[in-house]
Amino acid sequence: MDSWQESQVRLARRQFCGRSLAGVASLAHLLQTDGALASSKSAGAPSGDSGMLPAHYAPKAKRVIYLFQSGGPSQLDLWDYKPELASRHGTELPDSIRMGQRVTGMTANQKSFPVIASKFKFQRSGTAGTWVSELLPHMQRRMDDICLIRSMWTEAINHDPAITFIQTGSQQPGRPSLGAWLAYGLGRESQNLPAFVVMISHGSSEDANQGLLDRLWGAGFLPSSYQGVKLRSGGDPVLYLSNPAGIDRSLRRKTLDGLAELNQHKAQLVSDPEIQARIAQYEMAFRMQASVPELTDLSSESAATLDLYGPDVSRPGSYAANCLLARRLVERGVRCIQLYHRGWDHHGALVTNLPKQCRDVDQPQAALLQDLKQRGLLDETLVIWGGEFGRTVYGQEGLKDDYGRDHHGRCFSMWLAGGGARAGLVHGATDDYGYNITQDPVHIHDLNATVLHCLGVDHQRLTYHFQGRDYRITDVHGKVVDSVLA
Repeated sequence: MDSWQESQVRLARRQFCGRSLAGVASLAHLLQTDGALASSKSAGAPSGDSGMLPAHYAPKAKRVIYLFQSGGPSQLDLWDYKPELASRHGTELPDSIRMGQRVTGMTANQKSFPVIASKFKFQRSGTAGTWVSELLPHMQRRMDDICLIRSMWTEAINHDPAITFIQTGSQQPGRPSLGAWLAYGLGRESQNLPAFVVMISHGSSEDANQGLLDRLWGAGFLPSSYQGVKLRSGGDPVLYLSNPAGIDRSLRRKTLDGLAELNQHKAQLVSDPEIQARIAQYEMAFRMQASVPELTDLSSESAATLDLYGPDVSRPGSYAANCLLARRLVERGVRCIQLYHRGWDHHGALVTNLPKQCRDVDQPQAALLQDLKQRGLLDETLVIWGGEFGRTVYGQEGLKDDYGRDHHGRCFSMWLAGGGARAGLVHGATDDYGYNITQDPVHIHDLNATVLHCLGVDHQRLTYHFQGRDYRITDVHGKVVDSVLA
């Protein structure tokens, strides 16, 4: 055999091995999609687009609405009442409380860390008499529906790693988001809408434009069909949803059929699972051309329902409108709905801007809970509220009437409501300064493990094999917080 023939044999061997291995990977992906691997080691293998995995536990919730408050709301001014701070206002935060904690670059050079008592009043609410800020009057009336966690904590201190951490389980980008994990593990109920939908609203704070990167609702190393689909407030709700001029629905159908045939041919040649994902996404986009306009048309909602969500509900892209759309998405079987509301990063002028943010969210989110409850949907829908961290007890740039607070990850507040959460409970406690946790800490990984448990999923068994190891949303950590479960 001459050198040219030998080189051709080697090339053919490489092609055969490469295509064979790719074919095995493609077949494994397809089997996962059809649910044939539902009992395999990767217990998160979805059982088809319309099916749900045999649950590891009896699920309390079928779906999740995640009300994410981007920027870090001040727990000390909203949820974690500290009456002792009034007598300590203006005094120096003791070293015994701060314990040399790392601070951000925005306060690292401060010579003084004065304690700032909240300027807002608190009152007892709900059957348990839970202290809640006057800035949240509508939520005060819904305290019997929620489980308030005052003892959340995270290692991250700046926005990007903190929001990446709480959304993906890692401070480094590249991992799948919680919504993508849910879409992968639980499958898709609706044939006409994605399993994971994202909406973004801008707060009324003076600075409510903090960036939100698409990777926060991305699929990471999971197939791209599991990533979140963002609904926009202007133009087409989804990019390129409308057909171009001169293209009707029948022509679009023929075009997609031809494109699918070409893609299937390419898939047979290279055996890339992403080609199958792309075919599925084209088909979903076609069905969404009919389903999304109906979804976003609120004209069928009663006047009483619109009034419940408040005056902003008629403004597309507002938090109120997005909360109502979240309920409509739940009714249509969407697995995970994530609302991001910007504007909570109050390093200064908190007294001016925090009430604006609360006016944005208080009535709509209380209405969402009431609306879900009266329609019989709250028991099967887990609602989550919170940001990436909280705010410090000390003032940024010293003692001011219109004070600001820096980032604080050592303790902050979140709440759960609905499917699986124990209503009317306050979990965890912090010290008199609201600076350290004194009882029942809940880490980010614990929160995600608990969310999955409510959906009937063992966080240790929902895995995906990538680059030689099994990954999960809780990495190698996390425990279910049983005391917050109904």
